[in-house]
Amino acid sequence: MAHTFKEIQAVNAAGRYHADWASIGQHPAPDWFRQAKFGIFTHWGVYTVPEYSNEWYSRNMYIKGYPAFEHHVATYGPQKVFGYKDLIPLFSAKQFDATQWLDLFQQAGAKYYFPVAEHHDGFQMYRSALSHWNAYEMGPHRDVLGELRQATLDHGLHFALSNHRAEHWWFMGHGREFDSDVHEPLHKGDFYWPAAPEPDNQDLFSKPYPTAEFLEDWVERVCELIDNYRPELLYFDWWLQHAAFKPYMQELAAYYYNRAVEWGSAVSICYKYDGMAWGAGIPDVERGGFAQPTPFYWQTDTAIANNSWCYTDSLDYKSVNEVLISLLDAVAKNGNLLLNVGPRADGSIAPKDQEILKAIGAWLAVNGEGIYGSLPWKRFGEGPTNLSGGMFEDLSALHYGQQDFRYTANHGAVYAYALAPGAATELVLTAFRAFDESNQPQFHGVIRGVSQLGGGPVDWHVEADGMHVTIRPSADNRPVGLKITME
Repeated sequence: MAHTFKEIQAVNAAGRYHADWASIGQHPAPDWFRQAKFGIFTHWGVYTVPEYSNEWYSRNMYIKGYPAFEHHVATYGPQKVFGYKDLIPLFSAKQFDATQWLDLFQQAGAKYYFPVAEHHDGFQMYRSALSHWNAYEMGPHRDVLGELRQATLDHGLHFALSNHRAEHWWFMGHGREFDSDVHEPLHKGDFYWPAAPEPDNQDLFSKPYPTAEFLEDWVERVCELIDNYRPELLYFDWWLQHAAFKPYMQELAAYYYNRAVEWGSAVSICYKYDGMAWGAGIPDVERGGFAQPTPFYWQTDTAIANNSWCYTDSLDYKSVNEVLISLLDAVAKNGNLLLNVGPRADGSIAPKDQEILKAIGAWLAVNGEGIYGSLPWKRFGEGPTNLSGGMFEDLSALHYGQQDFRYTANHGAVYAYALAPGAATELVLTAFRAFDESNQPQFHGVIRGVSQLGGGPVDWHVEADGMHVTIRPSADNRPVGLKITME
């Protein structure tokens, strides 16, 4: 176990993986991740206490003219008197029960779990030797992450964790622009430190550059998480593509992969944009995906609500069907879905979130055989509706209909999922036409039979326009899964 940045460097110098992309890029993606397909993400921390707007409350409450600024003053008083740090005692988590959370996530059909260990606000949800501003010493006075890890393993799920501290370099900086509590002396280890001015966060070379002191502290914090909690996946948010992080990210990744060699564990790192060299980790697309299947494996992360990652009193929830379509679209294109849920500040999970998760699990219990462990088929799908590709695509208004399908291959069969069958009793799969427009065979194999998942064999026949399949109507317009068995 390394405790300082120099010790981390020494481990890498002696280990299998060195702190350069050529070496780190030799690390393979875990096979278990390829099989899992569906995971749960949670954003839970001090920022949940106000239940207002979104998880960026700690930044926005210090920007004059922002609704969060006005809300904070009206609710708690001026920021100089009652700052963000003063919300910590209110984060008591009296109803938090890690076992109950994992009971629910397992019921939802998830195979891995990703809690946020530290968000942009800088409050650690775990016991730490590097800062006193953590959930073990303050707020809940519990090692939240440790409890969640144990419950995850007890349920047979894979444990992962997410770290969003990179943005903390500038996240509290607006508090220095007026008379607030952010003006207290700031030193390494302090809660608000460093509170630098907010840069152009889309500029890869934006200034002020993070200092070596901050970057080394960032690496040390993540490596503390690695050593103490042994995650099978790490996830980093979007600011890691900044040039200042590159050498430090290489040290961190090499250390993580070297430690995994010691443990005998299959691990990887999920990253956004181009925060790592290609092949060094798993690309992640926030609230979106790809227009076509990819030769590489990837993940999309999205939230159960359209307007926030943490719980608020104004959530715009996705429908169950929207989440299922996101899952099917990702899996058909060689990806995973990581679905975020935001528990309330007291540690309970809101009834609406529970309702959606249980409905997803009920659907997967019937239709999961074409998802878990599957591969993309030669066609990812058909129909007029498809993502254009890129981040935040799931916020667009896509309207799927009876002609929209996604395909997977598993167990020697092809699985066809009708994304929005409505009240249809017959579906037409054009991928199984005998001939296409050029008089070439579209599908030229021998079909043994077709069954509806959860419903048994169904009638089918092939005509010029495709395979006609008689189905039992879907309740609530849920996607319908068909298993096409070959000779």
